[in-house]
Amino acid sequence: MSQTPPPQNPYQSAAQLSPSDEKLWATLVHILGIFFSFIPALVGYLLLKDRGPFVRQHTTAALNFQLTMLIAYVIGIVTSVILIGVFILLAVVVVELVFSIIAAVAANNGQTYKYPLTIEFIK
Repeated sequence: MSQTPPPQNPYQSAAQLSPSDEKLWATLVHILGIFFSFIPALVGYLLLKDRGPFVRQHTTAALNFQLTMLIAYVIGIVTSVILIGVFILLAVVVVELVFSIIAAVAANNGQTYKYPLTIEFIK
């Protein structure tokens, strides 16, 4: 009679990503944030935070930045009735585009990046 191996623990941590995979996912989280706001950063943070320190740092930074930009978008929309909101919205679009590209390049080069102008919701 053969013995079956014991079932695997479903709660054990996932395998670590290779350095190249960490760089790839970190880069993708920053780039996709330009198009889909905080959703890629949130999904990346929830799925990848335990898969390596590099990808955790980048997903945390991207999520904090995208949530800050979401708040800025809301402020811009609310204040657009008094015309200043239009300028706020334009500034937010430019800031989000520029800093996300800078962060993606840093991630692709294997460097850490901390977004300026960011409220730290997650540490």
